[in-house]
Amino acid sequence: MAATDIERGLSTAEVEERIAAGKINRNMELKTKSVKELIIENLCTLFNLINVILAFLVILTGSFKNLTFLFVVFLNTAIGVIQSMRSKKMVDKLTLLTSKKAIAVRDGAEVELDLDQIVLDDIIRLGRGDQIPADAVVVSGEALVNESLLTGESDLIKKQPGSELMSGSFIDSGLLRARVIHVGADSYVAKINNEAKYVKKVNSEIMNALNAIVRFASIIMIPLGLALFASSVSELWDAAGTPGNSALSWCFSELLAGHVPSSALLSTVGALLGMIPQGLVLLTSSVLAIATVRLARRKVLAQQLYCIETLARVDVLCLDKTGTITSGRMEVEGTYPLPVEGMGAGEGDAAVPVDTTVLDFALANVARATSADANETCQALLNYYADRPVEVSEPLSVIPFSSSKKWSGASFAQGSYVMGAAQFVLSDRAFAQVENRVAELADTCRVLVVARVDGFTPDGDMVGEAEPVGFVTIRDEIRTSAAETIGYFNEQGVTLNVISGDDPRTVSSIARVVGVPGADAYVDATTLDTPAKLDAAVDRYHVFGRVTPQQKRELVQALKRREHTVAMTGDGVNDVLALKEADCSVAMAAGSDAARNVAEIVLVDNDFASMPAVVAEGRRSINNLQRSASLFLTKTLFSMGLAALCIALPPYPFEPIQMTLINFFCIGAPGFVLGLEPNNARVKGSFLTNVLKRALPASLAVILAAALDIFVARVFGFNQLTLSTMCLLTSCAASVSLIWRISQPLTPLRVALFVFVVAGILTGVIGFPKLLSIANLSMGQMVILAVIVVITCSVFFKLATMMDSLKPRRRHAATGFGRGVRVRLGRGGGKVSSTGSTAERFAKRVAADMAQRREARTVREAEARALEGVAQAQPKKKKSTGVKRSRVTKSAQGIKVSMPSKKKK
Repeated sequence: MAATDIERGLSTAEVEERIAAGKINRNMELKTKSVKELIIENLCTLFNLINVILAFLVILTGSFKNLTFLFVVFLNTAIGVIQSMRSKKMVDKLTLLTSKKAIAVRDGAEVELDLDQIVLDDIIRLGRGDQIPADAVVVSGEALVNESLLTGESDLIKKQPGSELMSGSFIDSGLLRARVIHVGADSYVAKINNEAKYVKKVNSEIMNALNAIVRFASIIMIPLGLALFASSVSELWDAAGTPGNSALSWCFSELLAGHVPSSALLSTVGALLGMIPQGLVLLTSSVLAIATVRLARRKVLAQQLYCIETLARVDVLCLDKTGTITSGRMEVEGTYPLPVEGMGAGEGDAAVPVDTTVLDFALANVARATSADANETCQALLNYYADRPVEVSEPLSVIPFSSSKKWSGASFAQGSYVMGAAQFVLSDRAFAQVENRVAELADTCRVLVVARVDGFTPDGDMVGEAEPVGFVTIRDEIRTSAAETIGYFNEQGVTLNVISGDDPRTVSSIARVVGVPGADAYVDATTLDTPAKLDAAVDRYHVFGRVTPQQKRELVQALKRREHTVAMTGDGVNDVLALKEADCSVAMAAGSDAARNVAEIVLVDNDFASMPAVVAEGRRSINNLQRSASLFLTKTLFSMGLAALCIALPPYPFEPIQMTLINFFCIGAPGFVLGLEPNNARVKGSFLTNVLKRALPASLAVILAAALDIFVARVFGFNQLTLSTMCLLTSCAASVSLIWRISQPLTPLRVALFVFVVAGILTGVIGFPKLLSIANLSMGQMVILAVIVVITCSVFFKLATMMDSLKPRRRHAATGFGRGVRVRLGRGGGKVSSTGSTAERFAKRVAADMAQRREARTVREAEARALEGVAQAQPKKKKSTGVKRSRVTKSAQGIKVSMPSKKKK
């Protein structure tokens, strides 16, 4: 573009032409889900569908008091919606913290535009702290650019006329003008975001277990429900004197006449409700919601309930170096003076103070002299010498850092000094003398040499041969909490992988400092040019450098193929694909919008040290839920068994009011107390397997007790009230035995809970016999009851011991066959199957159609916004508006946003 065009920019007509052609910088960032999507997602579940169908059947009977079970459904859905909305609100707030304005040149005047009002070929002005809004090429000026959010590279990149700028990166220092070359979907950031827009499946054992239970119950409910209803209708038909040809024809005739068989429907719905673990679903939502509130107090945002559990099960944690282990700033690791005998002050030069080394004097004063356009290295030196007593000397001349020279320098009354890369500062002879020392220091840090010269030419070149006076080592500033946090995960047996876009040697040295096992062995990902090489590297290395965003994702996929549960931390656009792929993703709040929006967990204070707290909450939730879930699942299982038993041996032994006693004292109260107590034990085994091991013995014991009660009642002619009482007491005995067993080891809280449960049952049975329909048992009946209770409890403890002795299945994954194969080695032999799942084509088609419609709507909105920008960007006289824009700069925590203060009116 010609110089005149650079100064003039695009005309209004040219802007309108580009808008008409669709060359607009549409917002392609990953957005949070809409309120409507969140509500639909939490409403449209199989659990809710089953309860709605059962509620409809109850409404047909007109017995509205029996709709109270819908309260649990409403509460569970409300918890999910509220948590989702809370997470959306927090992420949307974080998204607003980055600059959303840009300065463009149009019709010869500088105008301020929203990012989505920029068009192709716009000339934009960028200065220190500005975020690059669209891919562009520099047309004038120079700047140092921080591309760490995009590439993972922590080094600043020099940009000059002809250099390309990637959207999403930041100007660290300098001032330039650039011409926009890619907008919207064609930009670098948009291409990565588009790859990350697939729907991520939540990998939660608890959620999968609950879904499996609900699916199983929904399948079993259909035949059992029909059979129970038929049995109940048959009894009503008998009571009506067997009119008509059959019970079925009689039922249809009654329905046509408007007479709903209410008792049959209610008894069937009552039995079916017992098969749905409503309390377990509510308890799970409540426990995880409480966990998210606790984490919020620690500045940790859990965007999705089940991610807390997933992180607690993680066995491989992939760490991004920049922003996670390091703060994003540079720091001085140390200074290393060299002997300077014979190098006194030159003729006419003042002497360096005797209490200061020549190295310290040169470093401190050269950094101060070049601080007007300080890069990361200069800023690190300024911070290092801020509180050190080094004399300040006025510079006589200053040579700023140049990417071509690779050094900076200044002249003082005490002499002239330069600092930079040794290979560029020293002659071959001088460099050969210090080469070994440079190599030794470079093992862990970036090394700069400081040398004295005779002066500088008018063109800024050194005069005379540079004589080294010492070295300074610069490294990424490591977060103070990083080593402790890494040590915690090492103790927990979690495998740690550091995956970075930076130089592998630098990554390896930092990983060694913070204690990552196996950090000495590293690999440059540019050598992993085939899928086979990358797959093999996963088993050999724990430090990966020069990794592209696509390779990060492939590394996570390779770990998942090996049956690992993988967590990924990151803060940049370059991490988005891997964050999406990981089982649990953790992002820093100061990172990119895209990283925050795709992550399940956001560290609001950008502190990696918060991770152990998330793991602790996950462990507490999982371990306690496994205890409590066995109580709820016991009811589900024995309800199914009793329903099947009572089809053949009617009637159903429990009255609804008696189930209320069991639900509160044997399930609800102990379930919630045990679900919220502290528990940091390691998570072991499968959630569903662990729960079934505890619930199945109790369920079988209750079914056996009910069968014995029914048998005894038929033999001795006990009435329905006596049978209900015996079933209630034997079921309570089995439930109390289960509570005793899952309360081990006993604590004061668990002892108090056990006493409360026993006392509550006895109080209800003895104090409120009429309310609970409790029969007055004779001495003979009490003896028979005692025998059945002893048998029930003995069978339970025997079955529970057998369950505990069963060894878990062992799973080993064999990879290398594309999608991979899974090998299961268990008690009954081995089994080989594919890890691939059947695609849900219909759901994908619907999702694709919806995405296409959203895309079309976005295009229309973008065109309208761009036209607004044309109206706002008409040439105006240049004058000070007094408006201050927010500035985005790097800080120790990542990115610092300085917002303009508003004056009070």
